[in-house]
Amino acid sequence: MTYNPGRAGFLRGDFRPAPVIRPPWALPEADFVERCNGCGRCTDACPERILSRGRGGFPKVDFSASECTFCGRCAKACMRGALEYALEREPWAQKAVIAPSCLAGRKVVCRTCRESCQEDAIRFMLVPGAVARPQVDTTRCTGCGACVGPCPVAAVTIGEIAAAAAA
Repeated sequence: MTYNPGRAGFLRGDFRPAPVIRPPWALPEADFVERCNGCGRCTDACPERILSRGRGGFPKVDFSASECTFCGRCAKACMRGALEYALEREPWAQKAVIAPSCLAGRKVVCRTCRESCQEDAIRFMLVPGAVARPQVDTTRCTGCGACVGPCPVAAVTIGEIAAAAAA
C-alpha cells in the first residue's frame, strides 16, 4: 500500500501516514483490517458520534467533538469480530499526550484539559519562575479523549505512550 501525503504533507516533507485510532477493543491493526469489512455498524452504534469512516471505509475515532464513554456499543455491533468487547481488559492502550505546543510552554495559564478530565489524570506541576505544566498520569488516564476537543491550541492528542515517547 502506498501513502499519498497530499500537497500540504508533501510540502512539509511529511511522508508518514497519520496514525489512526481504531474503536475501543479493536484487534491489532493487521487483524482488524483483515476482519473489518467497513460495514459501518460500529459507527452507527456509537452514541457519542466519535466514530467515522476513514481510509478504505474502516472506522476511526475523532475526539474533536466528544469523548468515548467506553459503552461498548460499537464492539457489540461488530459482526465480523474486528472489535472484541471484553470488560475484563482495557479497551485500548491509548492515553492523553500533551505536545510542546501547549499554552503553558508559551507562559499562558490554561487548564482546560484538566477541567475536562473526569478521571483527574491531568495535573499541573509547579515550575519555579514559569507557568505550571501539565503532566498526564498514565495510570489514571483512560484515553477517553475528553481533553482533546476543548484544548484551544490542539496540543492534546490521544495515542499510544510508547509511540509518543519515540516521536
